[in-house]
Amino acid sequence: MTTTDTTDTTTTAATSLLRFATAGSVDDGKSTLVGRLLHDSKSVLADQLEALTHASRNRGASTPDLALLTDGLRAEREQGITIDVAYRYFATPRRRFILADTPGHVQYTRNMVTGASTAQATIILIDARNGIVEQTRRHAAVAALLRVPHLILAVNKMDLADYAESVFAPIAAEFTAYAHGLGVPEVTAIPVSALAGDNIVTPSPHMDWYGGPTVLEHLETLPVITDPTAEPARFPVQYVIRPQTAAHPDYRGYAGQIAAGVLRVGEQVTVLPSGRTSTITAIDALGSSVDVAWAPQSVALRLTDDLDISRGDLIAPTASAPATTQDIEATVCHVADRPLRAGDRVLLKHTTRTVRALVKDICSRLTLDDLSQHPAPGRLGPNDIGRLTLRTAEPLALDPYAASRRTGSFLLIDPGDGTTLAGGVADFR
Repeated sequence: MTTTDTTDTTTTAATSLLRFATAGSVDDGKSTLVGRLLHDSKSVLADQLEALTHASRNRGASTPDLALLTDGLRAEREQGITIDVAYRYFATPRRRFILADTPGHVQYTRNMVTGASTAQATIILIDARNGIVEQTRRHAAVAALLRVPHLILAVNKMDLADYAESVFAPIAAEFTAYAHGLGVPEVTAIPVSALAGDNIVTPSPHMDWYGGPTVLEHLETLPVITDPTAEPARFPVQYVIRPQTAAHPDYRGYAGQIAAGVLRVGEQVTVLPSGRTSTITAIDALGSSVDVAWAPQSVALRLTDDLDISRGDLIAPTASAPATTQDIEATVCHVADRPLRAGDRVLLKHTTRTVRALVKDICSRLTLDDLSQHPAPGRLGPNDIGRLTLRTAEPLALDPYAASRRTGSFLLIDPGDGTTLAGGVADFR
């Protein structure tokens, strides 16, 4: 958070943070693009590059295989695919980045939900020779479901398509129309060759017909919303601190991470789902007291009244506290191998609170080809996206996902073995 208005533009940009995810079908060159982005932005250390060169030689490659920078698991390298979400941290003089490289194989689409859930931008790769495939549509649908603000289409392997604009243009137009149909507000299409480095960090000398930014230039200039006051404050309680020592005989602090907004000493707050109210008397952060705290700081709140508060309760300003509900309409991405059916009993995890819930009805399933809703499908299978209604055993302080990504999302969990069944976003339609 900027404390003064005198910070110049260069300094502000250099300290801003962008979280972005990458996705693409198998063999579209996603790991190579990520490796090229890290390598050409000088974000690979000398010893890493030496190890990469050695590993590439062992695989029979004459030049460093940049895909190995992110395919870190042994199984990934053996199979030549990405399985797990690989997080990479790097920086340029203009911005810091957290990159979530997500798997492309349909079996691991569930991992894209994890990587894109906190992303402010998503890069979706397409092989210029194959065009849009079903997995491309699925990745776009997941990004739209999670309301990722910026979608970047990287049409890769343009070197194998003679760098032809006639190949790039129809793919870009078709994908943009599809994404707009999903409700994605902004799509930027960039023709690239990850293997050759065209338009990743430096402009391509082979595509003078393209006048847009490189991938890195676009990532460096995307607007990043960092105003913590943009959303109402939400504070899920993780732990109640009661040291009961001689130095702190009466200390009672409610610890957690601020999920959204700003909290201030003296502010009247409501504790949900009980509805009890109190006033913030102190905010403890990093061993000292502060008057103001904002997302995503981890703090301990002290209140005027000794209320019955425990893990899973939500503290919010009384003036903007969310309503509680036990009936939820939501869109979910089903990620488990076993299907989800109406009548299933599940656990619903929302922020720090986990409650029992019943799947009352599966209303529809999204058809990826034409974006139509298939009514009353009866079940959701692996990687399906659908709408359902839930009834929870206890009230939840749930926001619409459109208003808050953190407090409008939840997980459905198998109560028997703890398997994650689906990731969901509250619709309140």
